[in-house]
Amino acid sequence: MEFKYPEAIVECDWLLNQLNNDNVRIYDCTTILHYTDDHPDKPYDVESGYELYKKSHIPGASFLNLQNDFSNNDSKFKFTLPNSDYLAEAFQNHGIGEPFHIIFYSRNGMQWSTRFWWMAQYLGYKKISILNGGINEWERLGMPTESKSNSYKPAKFDASVNDRIFVDKEYVHSSMSDDSSILINALPEDLHRGQNPRYGRPGRIPDSINIPFHTLVEVDSFKFKSPDEIMSIFSDHALEKNKTIVNYCGGGISATLDSFLLYQLGFNDLKIYDNSMSEWAKDDSLPIEKD
Repeated sequence: MEFKYPEAIVECDWLLNQLNNDNVRIYDCTTILHYTDDHPDKPYDVESGYELYKKSHIPGASFLNLQNDFSNNDSKFKFTLPNSDYLAEAFQNHGIGEPFHIIFYSRNGMQWSTRFWWMAQYLGYKKISILNGGINEWERLGMPTESKSNSYKPAKFDASVNDRIFVDKEYVHSSMSDDSSILINALPEDLHRGQNPRYGRPGRIPDSINIPFHTLVEVDSFKFKSPDEIMSIFSDHALEKNKTIVNYCGGGISATLDSFLLYQLGFNDLKIYDNSMSEWAKDDSLPIEKD
């Protein structure tokens, strides 16, 4: 079995050969979460990955600050998708647009890259790939790094918004009673089972199944598991390609990794619940279940 869209995933050796290609633009989009499970009001503190970027990054790479520049800072949730006009302008101001092939990578997890990938899909910009394994794999292979900061000149593209990708709590609530929909929780098992109250009320959206995002990547390298391994995980849950699959997590980040790999294996009707459990668990009007 192979991924359906192999051009959306690039390997380190390929990127090494593209470092002098002016039509390839590389972006570090790392964010760091410091979990505050004992705090009654917030699930985590957010730290930009910029300090790590300044210490070591792929030559030529620029940095993208997800929370500050690519999220709705008027929202009470950390990573809410901003309106499409704002997001398109932010992408273009950072150099994302025609004719450039954009490479996203992150450190200590692929979910930050997949979040940016799906935001680009939302805006209709298709020349986007993710570096498999991120900078962890790049450094493991002994490939060159640098510490000087870089930026790209602004670029342009004509946004064609796909408003069917990211959904809200009303959509998710209605999908619970829809036999044509499947809810997937990408959070770790303890959160799914209700053993950890990180987001407020412990538990999960009723009738959702648990496919933790970290089970879809290799433990040591952060590279995606093989298509056969991933499909085996999906098959264990009897996922059907003719159904709508709504992916959620804590704040709309990890769910993008599950959704990206479902897309790679031919599941086409995919949704991402943007604010996820950060919103759902705090709203007492919404149902929740736990083991």
